[in-house]
Amino acid sequence: MTNIRRTVRAGAVAAVLGVSLGACSDFLTVKNPNLINASAINPEADAPTLAASAQQNFAVALGWFAMYQSWFTGETLVAETFPTRNEYGRREVLNTNGSHNTDVWQPLSVALASSSQLLDLDLPEPGSNVNRARAAAFKGYSFLFMAESFCVGVSRGGPALNTAQMLDSAVTAFELAIATGTANGSTAGVQLANLARVGLARAQLQAGRNAQAAAAANAVPAGYTFNMVYVDDVGNRTRLGNRLWQFTLDRGSISVAPAYRIAGDPRLRFKSPAEHNLAPQDPSSGEFWLQDKYPAFNSPIRLASKLEADYIAAEATSTAAQLTLIQARRAANGQPAYSGSTAPAAVLTELMEQKARDFYLEAKRMGDLRRNPSNVLNAPVPGSTYFKPGFAPVADQVCWPLPLQETDNNENLRNQ
Repeated sequence: MTNIRRTVRAGAVAAVLGVSLGACSDFLTVKNPNLINASAINPEADAPTLAASAQQNFAVALGWFAMYQSWFTGETLVAETFPTRNEYGRREVLNTNGSHNTDVWQPLSVALASSSQLLDLDLPEPGSNVNRARAAAFKGYSFLFMAESFCVGVSRGGPALNTAQMLDSAVTAFELAIATGTANGSTAGVQLANLARVGLARAQLQAGRNAQAAAAANAVPAGYTFNMVYVDDVGNRTRLGNRLWQFTLDRGSISVAPAYRIAGDPRLRFKSPAEHNLAPQDPSSGEFWLQDKYPAFNSPIRLASKLEADYIAAEATSTAAQLTLIQARRAANGQPAYSGSTAPAAVLTELMEQKARDFYLEAKRMGDLRRNPSNVLNAPVPGSTYFKPGFAPVADQVCWPLPLQETDNNENLRNQ
């Protein structure tokens, strides 16, 4: 029997309800309210809730990815003691890492499964159904994040997917979202189509298909931005709140790395140790430089924008296009004009640096690092000494393994 996870929406989609076993005389016979029989779903009535749930599931995953990628790519320092999280700072994530499974892999897997499950339903007017467009867009982003971050991927307990297959799956989902959202024609439909266009451009660029990447990026309208919205629900901050602020305020885990403590650039918002009274969870991590890009539980996280599309188009097009965008972004943020080498490699390095500042803590840098490893500055250097004592030197991972829990429990992977 097919079961579909249902979450409750209240402004944003609220947390999945729990079950109290203490109130039951025979818990083995109690129905789990978190799971419903697919045959009980009314596709027309329930689709908005299911689509909103899929979007919120991705919002949860995005917060985790923005934080863990920031450690892995050198945007922040791991200011806590957990060995599992310091593995990210050292670029040596093991498949036995418990945090890797619960904080990173599981949320992304849930986001992918919930969006896929909605697309499995027989929805009315499927060619223009806005809920189908929403599910397809977030299925695309789930595959895209998997492709950028994991060496191998899996969808809903299926066989192993290599990077090319994950990217192609993202492209297929984004193309469906574009077609469906455009045909829907509503404000929400058009917004989702443009969200998918940015994702399509990003996936095509990662796949090395520059012409297709530029075409998708250029189709995004001027001024477009899509933010993932978070709320400050005191009883449910882990699901609904901004993860980076939670791990700044409540745990002291994220300390801005030295390369991003640049005064005068409005894109890099932080507070020095003298400007706040918070402390790192691990005193051995040194002074706590507080990220101030997300200063509250309800701070949104930008997922897609015309600005990102412009970066994709410039990288995919030419050195001249890259120089034009570099100068524009420097001027817009009070920086002097670029006067360095105009050799292609030097210009691409500068483009990646400006992009790193524009999209600081937005989970975009890992794809850049994998695509342009020689042009992405300030990532932890393989073989270098880790920034705090008691740990082995930095390793050389560029992507993450599947957790042992996935490979042990997926019959398609056990014997591989």
